[in-house]
Amino acid sequence: MFLLLQMVGENYANPKTCFFHVLFKAGALAFYILSALFVNNFVIIFVITVLLAALDFWVVKNVSGRILVGLRWWNEIDDEGNSVWKFECLDGESLARMNKKDSWLFWWTLYLTAAAWIVLGIFSLIRLHADYLLVVGVCLSLSIANIVGFTKCNKDAKKNVADWTRTTLLSSGVRSTIQSAFGV
Repeated sequence: MFLLLQMVGENYANPKTCFFHVLFKAGALAFYILSALFVNNFVIIFVITVLLAALDFWVVKNVSGRILVGLRWWNEIDDEGNSVWKFECLDGESLARMNKKDSWLFWWTLYLTAAAWIVLGIFSLIRLHADYLLVVGVCLSLSIANIVGFTKCNKDAKKNVADWTRTTLLSSGVRSTIQSAFGV
């Protein structure tokens, strides 16, 4: 494991976060696939797989999303009963300095995990195992919630970066115009 972290550390700015970002996703998928082959107790498979998927959801939403891509999201219900999305992101300068490999790993694993759960759901349908389809449905719901949340948050962040860039360029342009006009 140390060797893996050391090898990953050469390419990524946050190798431990990247490792755990992938670990919980792979853990939930691997347990579901392997346990279906070796364990004959649906309740154990359901509980452990959903627990691993929930841990993945929490780690992605609250830790790796913030560290690897500088984004965080949550959903609140206001006083009128409406769902309100809340987004948190780093400032434009910090977002522009985020490690591209960390970001690549974050987004690809987010989408590939959902795709893997969809494939496993199709297999459950083909095998006519509605109970296992329930496990896949819960895990897929958690994956899709993170995809939707981070996609919306990323759009908000890109708007913030564009505003920051425009403000920075405008202020540097004004500053250079003033400096040239007054010979400073």
